[in-house]
Amino acid sequence: MNATIALVILIAYFGMLITVSYYTSRGADTNTFFTANRQSPWYLVAFAMIGTSLSGVTFISVPGAVGAPVAGFPGTKAFSYFQVVLGYIIGYYVIGTVLMPLYYRMNLISIYGYLEKRFGFWSYKAGAGFFLLARTVGSAVRLYVAAGVLQLAIFNSLGIPFEVSVAITILLIWLYTFKGGVKTIIITDTLQTTFLVTAVILTIILISSELNFGFGEMVSVVKGSSYSQIFFWDVNDPRNFFKQFISGAFIAIVMTGLDQDLMQKNLTCKNIGEAQKNMFWFTITLTIVNLLFLCLGTLLYLYAESKGISIPAKTDNLYPELALNHFGMVVGITFLLGITAATYASSDSALTALTTSFCIDFMNVEGRPETERAKIKHWVHIGFSVLFYVVIIIFNQLNSQDVVTAVFDLAGYTYGPLLGLYAFGLFTKRGVKDRVVPFICIVSPLLTLYINNHSAEWFNGYKFSFERLVLNGLITFLGMLAVSHKQTAEQQQATA
Repeated sequence: MNATIALVILIAYFGMLITVSYYTSRGADTNTFFTANRQSPWYLVAFAMIGTSLSGVTFISVPGAVGAPVAGFPGTKAFSYFQVVLGYIIGYYVIGTVLMPLYYRMNLISIYGYLEKRFGFWSYKAGAGFFLLARTVGSAVRLYVAAGVLQLAIFNSLGIPFEVSVAITILLIWLYTFKGGVKTIIITDTLQTTFLVTAVILTIILISSELNFGFGEMVSVVKGSSYSQIFFWDVNDPRNFFKQFISGAFIAIVMTGLDQDLMQKNLTCKNIGEAQKNMFWFTITLTIVNLLFLCLGTLLYLYAESKGISIPAKTDNLYPELALNHFGMVVGITFLLGITAATYASSDSALTALTTSFCIDFMNVEGRPETERAKIKHWVHIGFSVLFYVVIIIFNQLNSQDVVTAVFDLAGYTYGPLLGLYAFGLFTKRGVKDRVVPFICIVSPLLTLYINNHSAEWFNGYKFSFERLVLNGLITFLGMLAVSHKQTAEQQQATA
């Protein structure tokens, strides 16, 4: 891949996004930024959410993980991730039938407004604060990982330092989101999802052609490969079906249904009926796209084996290595567009959601005049852009993949308290000592971390994986139960 050509493609790509932003943000106000005036077509929202859900890390990690070894167990991870995806289906059903009707009935802009109505001020701030922490750190790390790929593919050969390329990238994201907000994001993420899916499909077609597979033969080879095993039943195996399936359901509920980023798009639909239709089609599409990523992973390993190409020690590098150095210009370009789309569809959406949550949940802009709302939104948007940059530069200075992995785990821990808060609110009718809730939300992840670190010695070799999220939520739930009480008449009315 010629770096100059890649840079021209990148410039043209961002030029397209900024052009879309210009047309979609004309006449926009803060209501447009936060809710798109609740006029978004459901089918655009459904497709746009694919790009938001699949970050640049997912784009390269899911195919690479197919051939990744599992410590202490025979074989590779294979298609075990699809067990998580099957769990997603249950989680999205709960979102569409339980959470979304609640959000629409309360006419929420920030979904954490529910916590204020249900429990009080401090519970509300705790829930919104944990979202801000999780999304800021998680999205910055995802952008950092993908920015590293672009740095190797483009900017190093042009002599552009990492710090400068990241600053330019974040500036470009800010430019096409600062005015139109979620209205612009829905259109740009639809385009970016198209690039992402096209990149995967084109790569599958090219590899099949190189290996002389017709469509039917390609399906048979993938199905018959050891890489395509889906179900694993050993209870101590991190690939165990029940672990993965149950965790997938809760991951979907928490990281979509309790996440302002993904829910903000859903809340732009005209009514609950269209929003539920969007969630139904999003579920089907996301399941198919994830299956395509896994099939691509199998084909990447089969191609490397047939051509005598060494598998990188870090399997995340397999797709970038083959796409940029072995598959030719067409796949190289589509890979670059795909990872860029996956990265920025996730990052631009997160930046908009963080701005919305902070403005609504902490700056209380809802009751202010439009000019004041616009000014606050403008500076908050700039602030989170700068914060993204600072976090990315810190990770680059640390220069350790172990640190990145640890931060991803940490971001995962921060969603547990949200699960516990909403579960207690929805499935009990009790009130709580509101001022104590933030302390429960802080202690819960720490206890989860402690139990996780000792699980093997305490539970006969059992090690937690994704199900740490469930444990975290359960501890939060029990903590709230311990400080709960029978509700007053006013609280009962709010709960109803």
